[in-house]
Amino acid sequence: MDLYQELILDHSKRQVGHGLREGHQAEVNHVNPTCGDEVTLRVHLDGTGPGATITDISYEAMGCSISMASTSILADELTGETITDAMEIHAAMRQMLTSRGQDSGDEEVIGDGVALAGVAQYPARVKCALLGWLALTDALVQAGVDVATESQGESA
Repeated sequence: MDLYQELILDHSKRQVGHGLREGHQAEVNHVNPTCGDEVTLRVHLDGTGPGATITDISYEAMGCSISMASTSILADELTGETITDAMEIHAAMRQMLTSRGQDSGDEEVIGDGVALAGVAQYPARVKCALLGWLALTDALVQAGVDVATESQGESA
């Protein structure tokens, strides 16, 4: 079995951040209407502005292994990151997943997220892989983060 397939299976079975925890600034629920995948995601931040740190991402999710693995990778890679760095990682994941296979991702930036590069060749599965990432963006907005500014690399 390919290393990337093993990473996806490992993250879908042993999900980092799974289980909703208290002490959050925001909670959102997202559903992928095309397949029924669903995630409720909570985020806790320490500080404000672009230097704030994501101290916890917790979630409850049900869906396919791609959706579950992607949300686990999100929690694993972004917990402990500043908003600025998290938005850079988010943008790199989105670019890779929407590239239709033209961008294999940069492991230095997205870590285990590179395991999902093959998903880009299956447009119907891209929404599955992006579900948790879109939920995180909404949770950050709910927590008062200007994600449009942060995703452009500007400071508030």
